[in-house]
Amino acid sequence: MIKTYTCQNGVRIVLETIPTVRSVAIGIWVGTGSRDESPENNGISHFLEHMFFKGTESKNAKEIAESFDSIGGQVNAFTSKEYTCYYAKVLDNHASYALELLADMFFHSTFEEEELKKEKNVVLEEIKMYEDTPDDLVHDLLNKAAYGRHPLGYPILGTEETLESFTSHKLKEYMHQMYTPDRVVISIAGNVDETFIKEVEKRFGSYEGGKRDRGSIQPTFHADRISKTKDTEQAHLCIGFKGLEVGHEDSYNLIILNNVLGGSMSSRLFQEVREQRGLAYSVFSYHSSYRDNGMIAIYGGTGADQLDQLSETIFQTLEHLKQQGITEKELHNSKEQLKGNLMLGLESTNSRMSRNGKNELLLKRHRTLDEMIQLIDQVNIQSVNEMAQELFSKPYALSLISPDGKLPSSLI
Repeated sequence: MIKTYTCQNGVRIVLETIPTVRSVAIGIWVGTGSRDESPENNGISHFLEHMFFKGTESKNAKEIAESFDSIGGQVNAFTSKEYTCYYAKVLDNHASYALELLADMFFHSTFEEEELKKEKNVVLEEIKMYEDTPDDLVHDLLNKAAYGRHPLGYPILGTEETLESFTSHKLKEYMHQMYTPDRVVISIAGNVDETFIKEVEKRFGSYEGGKRDRGSIQPTFHADRISKTKDTEQAHLCIGFKGLEVGHEDSYNLIILNNVLGGSMSSRLFQEVREQRGLAYSVFSYHSSYRDNGMIAIYGGTGADQLDQLSETIFQTLEHLKQQGITEKELHNSKEQLKGNLMLGLESTNSRMSRNGKNELLLKRHRTLDEMIQLIDQVNIQSVNEMAQELFSKPYALSLISPDGKLPSSLI
C-alpha cells in the first residue's frame, strides 16, 4: 500500500510499507537536472550531486562514508536530464539514522574550497573516461543531434570549461533556486510504518527555497547528423526517432514496440544483426521519455568495414516492421516479459523506492500492479503496428563515432 503526504512547504513524501523485508530504501528525488542548466553552468547539477558527499558542518567526507559503512548501509546518487536522486539502503533498524545522514548532506553540505578543487579533478577524470568510452559517448552525441542547442542536448557531466567555473557560491545559489520544496520528493520503501512520515516531515517539511519559475522551453526534434573521428576498433552508430513524453497514453504501445525491435535477446535487431549476420556484439534499442518529449533510439557497434552492412540491416529491419507489423507471438511474449519485469521489481526495496519516487515526481500518480498489468493486456497488435508505421516513417537523428568519421552513403 502506497501512502502519499504533502508537507506544508510542498515537499512530497511517498511511503510503501513492506513488512516482509528487513531493509529500507530512502531516496531524495529532486526535479532538476542538466535540462535546467545553461551553456555557462552545464554540469552543475551533476557536480552538486558529487559535492553532497564531500563534507557537512559536522562530518568530513570520510566520516560520511564511515557512517553508512558502520550500519552496513549503501549510499549513492545519480543525475539525469530531468532529476537528481540521493539514496540509501539500510537495515530497517537503521532507517532513522540513514534519514538523519541524508538530511545532513542535503541541508548542511559545506562545499569547502579544498574539496571543490579535488572533486573538480575527479569529475574531470570522469569526463575523460566518458570520452574514452565511445559506446557511451555516441548516445550523448545523438541527444545533441536530436535536440540541438536545447538543454536536452547538453551532456550531463558538463565540460572541462564549465566545470572549472563552479564555486561554492554558485553551487549554493543553484541549490537555492532549483532545490525548492515543490521539486522535492522523499520516497521510502521497506519495513517501516506510517510514523516514519512524521520523521521525514520533521527534517524536510519546513525549509524554504527560491521562487524561480521552471519556465523551460519545449524542445524541437531535429533530424541532424553528427559524426566524430576517433581512434577506435569499432564504429559506433546511434539512430534516433521522435518518441513519446512521460505519461503519454500510448506509452505501453511503445514499450511493447521497443521490446520487439531491440529490447531483448529475441528482438528483431538482436536476432537479425547479431545472431543471423554476426555483424555486432552489442545491438539494442531503448526509449527515453522526458516531460514534453521523447526519443526511441537504436545502437549498434561493428567493425568500420561493416558499417554499411549494419546500417542497411537496421533499416531493413525497420522497414519490415513497418510493412509487416509484429506477430501475435511477439506481442504475447513481450507482454509476458513486461509483466515478469514488473513482478521481479517488486522483490527489491530499492526498485520500489525508485519507481514510486519517479512516479510522484514526474506523474504525480501511482498505479497498482493490477492496473499496470491491465494496461499491458489492453495493448493490441493493431495499435503497436500503427505506432511503428508512424514513428519510423519520420526523419531521424543520427550519431556516429568511427576511425574515419565517415557516414555510410545510405545515411548521408
